Amino acid sequence: MAQISAEMVKELREATGSGIMDCKRVLAEAEGDFEKAVDLLRKKGLAKAAKRAGRSTSEGMICSYIHTGAKLGVLLEVNCESDFVAKTDDFQNFVKNIAMHIAAANPAGLNPEDVDPKVIEKEREIYHAQMLEEGKPANIIDKIVDGKVEKFYKDVCLMSQQYVKDPQKTITEVLKETIGKVGENIQIKRFVRFKIGE
Repeated sequence: MAQISAEMVKELREATGSGIMDCKRVLAEAEGDFEKAVDLLRKKGLAKAAKRAGRSTSEGMICSYIHTGAKLGVLLEVNCESDFVAKTDDFQNFVKNIAMHIAAANPAGLNPEDVDPKVIEKEREIYHAQMLEEGKPANIIDKIVDGKVEKFYKDVCLMSQQYVKDPQKTITEVLKETIGKVGENIQIKRFVRFKIGE
């Protein structure tokens, strides 16, 4: 069995923000393999997040982010279960990072149901015309268009967007990791993005 030093635990804790006992446990389970330990912590964090998903969120914060030059701004509401967690660095950093992501990625809504149906209808028309132009058989065009609309939703809905600070993760994954860290349910409630001239 690999020897787990205090230094290894400290390093893992700093990299993941997880508790000391959790870090010790996963390092032992991963036999000292740092990368494997990080993966195990992420999986455990996601499992914890799933358990907390149904819990009520009546605290939180509203964050404003104004981009350099004051031509672009975001107002964002994120909820959690307690005022204590709302005041933690982990929670506040998460909220600020999501506000900056919204400024950069310009999502059309949180989830597919928030996207204006007129926008989707227009996209469908464009995709349909493209498929006809490419000479695709009529019987498969609708299937292709459905697939393209799904991809469109992934790109424009905040929860499924790739996180600008780490494109390997979606916003949903970053949210679940933060839930695992703070130990409470967190909900991205709503946002508004303002841009001069839009």
